[in-house]
Amino acid sequence: MLLRQLSLFPAGSEEIGVRGLKLAIGVGGNFVLGALMTLGIGLYAPCMILVSLLGMSERTAFPIMMGSCAFLMPVGSLRFIREQAYSLRNAIGLAIGGVVGSYVAAKFFGALDIRTVRWLVIVVVLYTAITMLLAASNEKAASAEEAERSS
Repeated sequence: MLLRQLSLFPAGSEEIGVRGLKLAIGVGGNFVLGALMTLGIGLYAPCMILVSLLGMSERTAFPIMMGSCAFLMPVGSLRFIREQAYSLRNAIGLAIGGVVGSYVAAKFFGALDIRTVRWLVIVVVLYTAITMLLAASNEKAASAEEAERSS
């Protein structure tokens, strides 16, 4: 996406669907992204990158992501509901905020140029990657330090 933004890579197509092997790769990739979402990693930016790599229009990422979330969230929440390991007050607040946030996002992002959305996605992905790498590095250093103290 960064190479495309800098005009160093050919522009994508306006395809809104794929078939055959690309479809299988898309479904498999989205399945993996859904699993990562249950760990707290967002889905929109990685989904936009996936559909872009498959040669589809990036505009298809939002409906694909929303459909994926619609199937993922009920399944991902079953264990928490069974074990009553959630805060009902927080869940209601998030649900209400999600409805309002989705409406605001649809209005705001619907008015944005796709080029601007790509830049936002690139920034979010880079920030997230750097943050996760730093957290992993700090955790590894802390583990090594603790192992050294216990020896």
